[in-house]
Amino acid sequence: MHTGTTPETTPDSLATRAARAFAAYRDGDLQRMDELVDLLSPILWHTARGQGLSQAAAQDVVQTAWLRLVENAARIEQAQAVMGWLLVTVRRESWRVCKDSGRIAGEVPAEIVDAAPGPATLAVLSEENGVLWEHFKALTPRCQALLRVIAFSERPDYAAISESLGMPVGSIGPTRGRCLSKLRELLTNDPAWGAAQ
Repeated sequence: MHTGTTPETTPDSLATRAARAFAAYRDGDLQRMDELVDLLSPILWHTARGQGLSQAAAQDVVQTAWLRLVENAARIEQAQAVMGWLLVTVRRESWRVCKDSGRIAGEVPAEIVDAAPGPATLAVLSEENGVLWEHFKALTPRCQALLRVIAFSERPDYAAISESLGMPVGSIGPTRGRCLSKLRELLTNDPAWGAAQ
């Protein structure tokens, strides 16, 4: 039986929670901006990284988006639009950064794709996570971007993911399934994964 509730319209979707926090912030509860930052920073950061930016450049882009939101909060007429507004801002700022560096947005530099985790990261990651990370890097950039965004959402907001990644809403679930299936296959065929379990 169809309940009329889809992943992108659930009452507690990421976009809905962000809208509530933003509306409260605009109404004078300045502490709610912290909640908004906590809610949306992961998806914004992964959106920037999905454009091929380095970690430092992605952090700068996300910080710029938050500054622009504070400057333009009064201009956003509907609180429900805040997540989309931030995603578009991050994408545009990412494109600007790519253009300024002579790269094409979405083109992941070789040093990001091929880089092994640094010594500090390796010290923190368990052997199991190291194996998982290696196989994750073998996935297509589209799969990596989608899985990164979905991994940081309790209830994925398909409309926002669609806007962020430029994917039709109807293809998100099947694509996620194919990406997870490919990752599962890679892990199952790796003896090091079994040894890490």
